[in-house]
Amino acid sequence: MDISFKKTNGPLDDLLNEILSMAEVNHPDTIREMLISALKTGQENDYLADLKMLRTTMKEMRYTSKMFGPYRDRKKVTIFGSARTSPDEAIYQKCVTFSRQLVRLGYMVITGGGPGIMHAGNEGAGAENSFAVNIRLPFEQGTNPVMENSGHSITYQYFFNRKVAFLKEADAVVLFPGGFGTMDEAMETLTLIQTGKNPPIPLVLVDDDDGSYWEPWFDFIKEVMLKRGLISGEDFSLFTITRDPFEAAQIIHDFYRIYHSSRWVGSTFVIRLNKSLSAENLTTLEGEFSEILEPGSHLELTSALTEEKDQPDLVDLPRLVFKFNRRNYGLLKAFLRRLNSF
Repeated sequence: MDISFKKTNGPLDDLLNEILSMAEVNHPDTIREMLISALKTGQENDYLADLKMLRTTMKEMRYTSKMFGPYRDRKKVTIFGSARTSPDEAIYQKCVTFSRQLVRLGYMVITGGGPGIMHAGNEGAGAENSFAVNIRLPFEQGTNPVMENSGHSITYQYFFNRKVAFLKEADAVVLFPGGFGTMDEAMETLTLIQTGKNPPIPLVLVDDDDGSYWEPWFDFIKEVMLKRGLISGEDFSLFTITRDPFEAAQIIHDFYRIYHSSRWVGSTFVIRLNKSLSAENLTTLEGEFSEILEPGSHLELTSALTEEKDQPDLVDLPRLVFKFNRRNYGLLKAFLRRLNSF
């Protein structure tokens, strides 16, 4: 049987409608497409290992949404860093201080749920203000005692699902010194923000007191990548390096002073605001950042667009909309920092 996403499947559509009604699901049209996808996969792929991977991915992402869903209204910060950092190291205590300050400012913390910097992040925030998104590894990665019985923990089979959770749920990403995994997360987050595949968020790199970890990395970025033309100068707006845990927390908090969040509606870039801007503010922004606007586009204040009904919890926020050129994401971060200065 040739199964279609359109409602042209005869008796199969009747069965699907009966199942959806019996299960009393939310948004049945969307769930129907998910069921059709599963059925088509079963028709098209007879390789069991592939089907097991797809099944596990769906199960892991379902539980991710279930765990984070009740906390959608609280902003969260993902913390990365070495699993090998011991509690007696200064950088461990710096992470504890940082995560405690985040909670004072109203944020929650997401870590990998293991030892080292992950443990420090959960320790400082406390289980009630933390999430642990762990991974099954043959060493190093049992769930830390803070999160072990918290109800805010999930252990993934696949790294790619875990990576989705780290960034999908994060309103900021903070990186402490670490190994290959930390570098991987740093570069991936930078790439996703630089290319617009992740919404603009603060990316803060917290260094040792002597600047011995991230500052040499910064020198490489500047002296090698920039000089070769592999990145542009505006990309330095994508991240901030600091040695001060309080400053790191304040950078995140300041980013959300006026800016709330953003999304695309067709070709229109929509910024949700915590409070509206004045006509004078718009004139200033447009004058200073005309480069990020498509030719003929202007900044406009509006209410929620019709297409945003899929996020009803944000409908009351004022909007700033414009045609963004989809290229200068470093300048977009600078634009948002300027917006927050009003």
